[in-house]
Amino acid sequence: MVRCAPHPLLAGLVRRYTGFVEYGPRRLRRREVAQEQVTLILNLGPPLRIGGPGEPTAQRGSFVAAITDTWAITEHDGVSSGLQVDLSPLGAHMLLGVAMHELSALVIPLDEVLGREGSELVEALAGAAYWPARFELVDRFILRRIEAARPPSPDVAFAWSRLVETSGRIPVAALARELGCSRRHLVARFREQVGPAPKTAARIMRFGDAVRRLSLDDGSRFADIAVDCGYYDQPHLNRDFRDLAGTSPGEYVASRLPDGFGFAAGP
Repeated sequence: MVRCAPHPLLAGLVRRYTGFVEYGPRRLRRREVAQEQVTLILNLGPPLRIGGPGEPTAQRGSFVAAITDTWAITEHDGVSSGLQVDLSPLGAHMLLGVAMHELSALVIPLDEVLGREGSELVEALAGAAYWPARFELVDRFILRRIEAARPPSPDVAFAWSRLVETSGRIPVAALARELGCSRRHLVARFREQVGPAPKTAARIMRFGDAVRRLSLDDGSRFADIAVDCGYYDQPHLNRDFRDLAGTSPGEYVASRLPDGFGFAAGP
């Protein structure tokens, strides 16, 4: 893996670029849990197989994975290569130029969102010889589209920043009071520029905070981590793990992959 920070002008919109190449002797499956970011996979190798609850497994090349309150399994036969772009939802809204609630499927083929521009970007990445050149290509592509895009609404940007600051612990009613608007107004704006409603986004953020803490834990502090992350108790955390990861906290921690780039999903 090769990681790269985006251009400084993209701060707060694009979180990270990760180039990856994998070669292995056997099939590799990963569990992809709900996350508070939008992910672009610019595929430079064989297609991935992707499926999840209510979604039949299908082959995908380059794709967009928006913020959803579910999980997925990705799989390949030992060879995989590409470039991953991690975006905030507001950055994704500006880059993709669509209402984010329209991206409610598990994954969406890149060309359905970016059209020929997306296909040409992937072709250019495949023709670049080195990762720095690929990162520069992606930087230029995103900067051009962001510069031409309408900025996020100030109320949505403020609400999202408050959710990030509190790791999803601030109640939606308190957010609406701080903004001086109705919950209905806030929900409508979130659907357009973030995707899920504020309450769902907050739930995913609390879950993400728990996942990050559990990833550094040996399994001995599950109950304490649950309370620290805003859950009523460990059973509450367990329910979220079943919904947003498709497994239990203990099984999730036990399945950590040594590369730090995902979690195994069984044979």
